[in-house]
Amino acid sequence: MADSYQVAAAFRAELRRFLRRSEESSRANGITPRQHLLLLQIAGAPDGITTVSDLVDTLSLTQSAVTELVQRAELAGLVARTPSRSDRRVVHLSLTPLGSQKLAAVHSALGPERAQLRRVIDRLKD
Repeated sequence: MADSYQVAAAFRAELRRFLRRSEESSRANGITPRQHLLLLQIAGAPDGITTVSDLVDTLSLTQSAVTELVQRAELAGLVARTPSRSDRRVVHLSLTPLGSQKLAAVHSALGPERAQLRRVIDRLKD
């Protein structure tokens, strides 16, 4: 059991290091950590398009918090809004070229950290 706790503790510590490095990398590339999460969720959505409602679920934030985050990202030139063709109440969100560039830079910078996190995850037991 002690070994199981050691592995879990190592995972938790590595996860925290990854999150801290992610925050640092976001800022170093000119976006906030929350903008990084937003861009990642949009890029990771089917076809790179999502809605505020979907982001509320994936980011586990309130509707108002996501709306504000999207508005700020749009003002920063990171996100584009496109009205849905089938439902005027729905707005589709996608990354702008600048948003894609910023996300790619952060993602690339975190490559070694993702690899290390994978190694630690692989040691976890059910």
